[in-house]
Amino acid sequence: MERVTGIGGYFLRAADPAALNTWYRDCLGLDADENGLWQQGAGPTVFATFESGTDYFGSRSQQVMLNFRVSDLEAMLAQLRARGADVAEETQEMAGVGRFGWVTDPEGNRIELWQPL
Repeated sequence: MERVTGIGGYFLRAADPAALNTWYRDCLGLDADENGLWQQGAGPTVFATFESGTDYFGSRSQQVMLNFRVSDLEAMLAQLRARGADVAEETQEMAGVGRFGWVTDPEGNRIELWQPL
């Protein structure tokens, strides 16, 4: 059986794609080229489904949530706050998995930040 080998892309609708690309570059350091190609670091990727009524993604109208791995969650959250980003106050720790925090991008998409163990 053929199997997928990884996530090949993540696509977002945006009212202002250029501004949203700039936010992801300037606030999260996501250096994609002019074609959107980004060479991410090796590491684990989680694929999980949630109940349709979950509030975990923030707004109920948000159907998916992007999760980025980070090496230092506290430093990333501080960097985002310094740039005026909408950062959730709470963080969460999951035994055996790591620590989590959340930021909402300028178009209202909640993003999870994960510092794996």
